[in-house]
Amino acid sequence: MDEKIEKNKEYILQIDGMGYQGEGVGKINGFTIFVPGAIQGEKVRIKAVKVNKNFAFGKLLEIIEPSSYRVNPPCSIYKRCGGCQLQHLSYKAQLDFKKNRVKDCLERIGKFNIVEASGDFCNTHSKSCNGEGKLGNSQGKFCSSEKKFITAPPEGVLKLYDTLGMENPYRYRNKVQLPVDRSNSKLNIGFYAKRSHDIIDMDSCLIQDESADKAVRFIRKWIEKYNIPVYDEKTGQGIIRHIMVRKAFATAEIMVVIVTSTLNLPGKHELIELLTENMPGIKSIVQNINSMKTNVILGQKCITLWGQDTISDYIGRFKFNISPLSFFQVNPVQTEILYSKALEYAGLTGNEIVFDAYCGTGTISLFLSQKAKKVYGVEIIEEAVKNARINAVENGVNNVEFITGKSEVVIPQLIKRGVKADVVVVDPPRKGCDKSLLQSIASMAPKTIVYVSCDPATLARDLAILRQLGYMAAKVQPVDMFAQTGHVETVVLLQRKIM
Repeated sequence: MDEKIEKNKEYILQIDGMGYQGEGVGKINGFTIFVPGAIQGEKVRIKAVKVNKNFAFGKLLEIIEPSSYRVNPPCSIYKRCGGCQLQHLSYKAQLDFKKNRVKDCLERIGKFNIVEASGDFCNTHSKSCNGEGKLGNSQGKFCSSEKKFITAPPEGVLKLYDTLGMENPYRYRNKVQLPVDRSNSKLNIGFYAKRSHDIIDMDSCLIQDESADKAVRFIRKWIEKYNIPVYDEKTGQGIIRHIMVRKAFATAEIMVVIVTSTLNLPGKHELIELLTENMPGIKSIVQNINSMKTNVILGQKCITLWGQDTISDYIGRFKFNISPLSFFQVNPVQTEILYSKALEYAGLTGNEIVFDAYCGTGTISLFLSQKAKKVYGVEIIEEAVKNARINAVENGVNNVEFITGKSEVVIPQLIKRGVKADVVVVDPPRKGCDKSLLQSIASMAPKTIVYVSCDPATLARDLAILRQLGYMAAKVQPVDMFAQTGHVETVVLLQRKIM
């Protein structure tokens, strides 16, 4: 009889795969065990800490046979902190992991055939054709077997490119949000431990800008010196809930936001003095009030205690004003790469009408405006649309129109008005696109769809729907926006099938 996996019992496990958050995956008698910190190819000793009906979680006790991709995490609290998941994996291996995660979802959920995009696809060789022929003219590579130029994979085959990584995969975040509490009279400021609300106290975070570390150190000193009450999420008592720091990389401007449960903030004048005297780049100190008993970090009311209401940053040549409540991508270096790839895939010549669904504060819309005749940006959050309009005006962009509403409602209305897009860009939240939106887009028959995704699973689902609606995905480009974590952004080019 096969051995049943028991909680708190130790096992020797061969790690054969990687889960979506970078955890190692192995099997004992066909029973799946997830092991955070283990790497594919390793042999490990684990303790089963949670056993469900169909799978279990194991705690890594010993690495018996280590992977060649294993590295020593530079962060001293990495194993306890929930902020990163992949510091134990070499950066090259992280990029490969993210590419493979996208590939797995596209094959398993979307039922796509994937080809590695090292060259142009060759039907004869069923792969990218490198070295089989010679370089031809601008049409592409010439395959000596097929006696023709090869420029694209056949229908149903996706070209998947290597993940676009960073030169320095640390200190890239321009925003950090840290919860605050006290336990056993000790002040804790840091990220939550994995799968818990226990705060791991920290002095420094290697994926956020150093100015955030500095600001938090001064705020910690202020809380301790003036005995400012911190929030207890169990009782709802206390004042200081979170600390948010934003750093504009292009302008070096800094914003500090203190999230409180009450309008009253004792010691605020001392806080202003401490920060302004010690942080030359600071431009804005804001109090955000969140009185709700909720896991949502920010409330809707902001009071500028000192300085400006916003700070400014750039993506490419475009300037953006960032408020405490503004959405702005946290990795400005990779954001420009992501948006430039979306613009490339859009293939604009200056004559196209473009729809940008889920446009947020208009960042992608402005990038598209450089080469489009007219861009219509659609966003459900009214405050984001207001920011988008301001951003367009401040950048002198007059060929963009922003509309408030659900994309699945607004876009059909535009179509009824006779406004039809040649190119559609979608950048949905993690849950992906509403099916009715995809149907509306397909009914308009744009020549090109560019899908920007933050979740490979919902991406694969939506690409399969679009395939049924007459659109073939041609190119898939993963981008590493969140180094040291399991998250990956993806840009996909889809083209309308010629009937």
